[in-house]
Amino acid sequence: MKAFTLFALASFSLLPLGSQALPLNDDFTVLVDLTLASDYRTRGISQTQNDPAVQAGVTLAHSSGLYLGAWSSNVDFGGGLKTRQEVDYYGGWLWQATDAISLDVGYLKYAYPKESQFNQSEVYGILDVYGVKLAAYYSADAPGIDSKQSTLYRYVGYETELPYGLGLKLRYGEMDFKDPRLYSASGHGEEAYHEWEAKLTREVAGVLLGLSYIDTDLSKSQCISNWGFDDVCSATLVASVSKSF
Repeated sequence: MKAFTLFALASFSLLPLGSQALPLNDDFTVLVDLTLASDYRTRGISQTQNDPAVQAGVTLAHSSGLYLGAWSSNVDFGGGLKTRQEVDYYGGWLWQATDAISLDVGYLKYAYPKESQFNQSEVYGILDVYGVKLAAYYSADAPGIDSKQSTLYRYVGYETELPYGLGLKLRYGEMDFKDPRLYSASGHGEEAYHEWEAKLTREVAGVLLGLSYIDTDLSKSQCISNWGFDDVCSATLVASVSKSF
């Protein structure tokens, strides 16, 4: 599931570098975002078995700060699971106090065709103060071992512009499953893990190039215990090419 940061697009001041919204009238605009990435990582975990992903999203934004949208990516969870697609639907409201201070709140629904047991919803809030972001996403119907359970993902991040047209994005997050799901080789179970990302971006010829370093504090045995593989939680570099219009 995608860490919900890309979707906070109701204010043009939050759009990625080089993006151009399509105005429908004085109140409504549409943003279309296309991405090709070497891996689809969310909350530090690969959703494509470390393979490339093609992603697309569309957001309808109102001048009041309200927005609705949808986003999709290919996925591959292995283990004979049939789903090959994630489709996210979202809606929210972004309050812009100043150009540097905003609050984004909303609802997000994840859907996985052919594997509906993975479907879930989240409510989220993102506070942005001069590039420092504090965010939380809560789910009451996340997939559990025997039944649905509650989860909480939260992170602190920072975004800024560097010289030579570079952008920098930093994030440190915690994913809390509320119940033990991460088991070490000794059999000890933990209910939370940490993940982090450092990303550089640069606009070239109208597209946004990105390079991320992503890692978690999960051991291989903990990774296998919850995701079935030992290499979808480890450190990696992810390259991406995005175009927004």
